[in-house]
Amino acid sequence: MPPEHQFYSQWSPERFLRWAQEIGQQTAELISRVLNTRKHPEQAYRSCLGILGLAKRYSPERLEAACQRANAAGIRSYRGVHNILKNKLDQLIIDPTPTTPLPPHENIRGEHYYQ
Repeated sequence: MPPEHQFYSQWSPERFLRWAQEIGQQTAELISRVLNTRKHPEQAYRSCLGILGLAKRYSPERLEAACQRANAAGIRSYRGVHNILKNKLDQLIIDPTPTTPLPPHENIRGEHYYQ
């Protein structure tokens, strides 16, 4: 391996998962999903490093909240988690109730129309 890549040989998916677990369950889940999105886990190491490094820049608590929002939204990237933190979306309360359906209206055909 070239010298600039030898640094990566000391890392493993388990190491990232242990580090993420120290922050919280949602962070560990996100890191696991990031690692699983790549054919080779080594391709996800920089993303994982970036995501876990956000705990220093913001805080572990905020990163955990951002990872919870990212997991719910299907976000699997450093940029997505960073945007959540930068825009303070992690501090907003997630409303667990689904949106209400549209009220009945004569111009809405419904599923029976298309059968």
